[in-house]
Amino acid sequence: MPSPTAKRFAVLDSSALLAFLLGERGGGNIAALLEGGLVSTVNAAEVHARLITLGAAAPHAWNCIQALQCEICPLTVEQARVTAELISGTRPFGLSLGDRACLALAIERKATAYTTDQNWKNLNLGIEVEVIR
Repeated sequence: MPSPTAKRFAVLDSSALLAFLLGERGGGNIAALLEGGLVSTVNAAEVHARLITLGAAAPHAWNCIQALQCEICPLTVEQARVTAELISGTRPFGLSLGDRACLALAIERKATAYTTDQNWKNLNLGIEVEVIR
């Protein structure tokens, strides 16, 4: 059992990052988790693409992501395997590839996953899930 002072990792889903960046409801709930939070490269790509789609210039969008001070974690071979294998148990909840990549990172790091997706409350993956709104 971790000591009360042990750092608990936070893995942030694209939806949680976008809620913060776009000033959406619940976004403030992750402000304290950003510095040192973990983000899969898949989720960073999703956020980058969404910001560009919303009209941000690509360099500005990427700078916004880097300014969050999260650790962007490359998708490992093991995470790729877990991401794919999560399809069976998560299909009924409509989870995307990015959602599953976030969860694979959280599983690997034994971390809490943060999202805005209410469906994640129904998952039983052996990790904590926090829905921020």
